[in-house]
Amino acid sequence: MEGTDGMRTINTAIVTGPTGGIGHALCSRLLREGITVYAVVHPGSPRAATLPDGLLRIDCDLSEMSRLPQLVPGADALFHLAWAKTVGAGRNDMYAQTDNIRYTLDVCRAAAALGCKVFVGAGSQAEYGRTDGALTPETPCFPESGYGMAKLCAGQMSRIECEKLGIAHVWPRILSVYGPFCEERSMLLSTARLLLAGKKPSLTAGEQLWDYLYVDDAAEALYRVALYGHSGRVYPIGSGKVCPLRAYVEILRDAVDPALPLGFGEVPYGAGQLMHLEADTHALEKDTGFQPKIDFAEGVRRMVEWMRGNGDA
Repeated sequence: MEGTDGMRTINTAIVTGPTGGIGHALCSRLLREGITVYAVVHPGSPRAATLPDGLLRIDCDLSEMSRLPQLVPGADALFHLAWAKTVGAGRNDMYAQTDNIRYTLDVCRAAAALGCKVFVGAGSQAEYGRTDGALTPETPCFPESGYGMAKLCAGQMSRIECEKLGIAHVWPRILSVYGPFCEERSMLLSTARLLLAGKKPSLTAGEQLWDYLYVDDAAEALYRVALYGHSGRVYPIGSGKVCPLRAYVEILRDAVDPALPLGFGEVPYGAGQLMHLEADTHALEKDTGFQPKIDFAEGVRRMVEWMRGNGDA
């Protein structure tokens, strides 16, 4: 499963869920490395047209991932980012979340049939639930949403499935990622959209301690865990640094227009508000050499520039 130097060789990769922010950035990162990329998109997806040039598009619904061996000639690595019902009420659609677990296992079997050396899943900080300290690979998990529960189960079950199939399994747990093509309803993108329209966003007091990672850095982390990640390991993916949410929003506002007002304290904290979100990245750095390169000010500058170029201002 690994070369004698501890690094896997990846010449061809499959990416499911390529049209989201991380998927876009990952496809671009792999293409820059000269890797042949098969991007598996939902049939009829309007966002498929935004994917970078040079990849090979495969139309396949999430429920039909078992067909991948018929659609792709082979691959060295499979990055599974696709997941249904990730936001809003869908996160507690228990039947849909249960289906996501089964689809993940289908992808594992497809990866093995295609000759992949490694399966990289897209776990989530939602697997941990609410915690007060930095999240490590060993932090106990007490998920509170169906989404978090299903991600935890998918990670554990797919690890056992990959062990049976004889391929390496790595499960990054991704914290808050921002940048082009990311979820439009996320706090940063929705706030940026209001600011670009000259409107004052209504916000909480912003005391939450948060860890943000730009999409390009997140893609680099995923690429590195595919190359160097230890099979069976969990890796929290973040910057490893925290700031009060208020400070992040002020940096974002300044990137748009420093004169714009911010409505801190106009929205009360929710009953399940997560007040501390931080990745302990020591294991990730030790095993893969990953270190973030893009600080928050530069990341939001790029995000705002991208939003302006796409008609948000």
